[in-house]
Amino acid sequence: MGVSGSGKSTVGAALAGRLGVPFADADDFHPAANIAKMATGTPLTDADRYPWLEAVGKWLEDHADGGVMSCSALKRTYRDRLRSHCSRIEFLHLTGSPELIAGRQTGRPGHFMPSALVKSQLDTLEPLAPDERGMALDVGSTVDTIVERFVVYLSA
Repeated sequence: MGVSGSGKSTVGAALAGRLGVPFADADDFHPAANIAKMATGTPLTDADRYPWLEAVGKWLEDHADGGVMSCSALKRTYRDRLRSHCSRIEFLHLTGSPELIAGRQTGRPGHFMPSALVKSQLDTLEPLAPDERGMALDVGSTVDTIVERFVVYLSA
């Protein structure tokens, strides 16, 4: 989980490879209307996100025996929605300075999410609460280091 540009897809694919489980990117589950809205620089509303979260949750439910999904999951209510489909879910919150994240987002040619929306995502972001299963790791580390630390966490 994390804001756009935090490395969710890169880390998620590497984690799935390490664990030998399927990987999916929640961006691929957005309806065309959501993508069009974000492409114009308009943040999504909770109503826009609900069908998308349901589709992501269904994928998680269908992969309850193992899978990795990269998903922003910015709010507790969104994560609760995902948990309603997969109660064993563990979150890896990818964090970093706003400058680092914005720089990464700016360097993503062809992505529908403009860097201007990173601020709105950071404003919306609710970090994991103490009662939520998962951990936060800084994206200033290498992908291999992040994956290794999360695998160790999962093994504990």
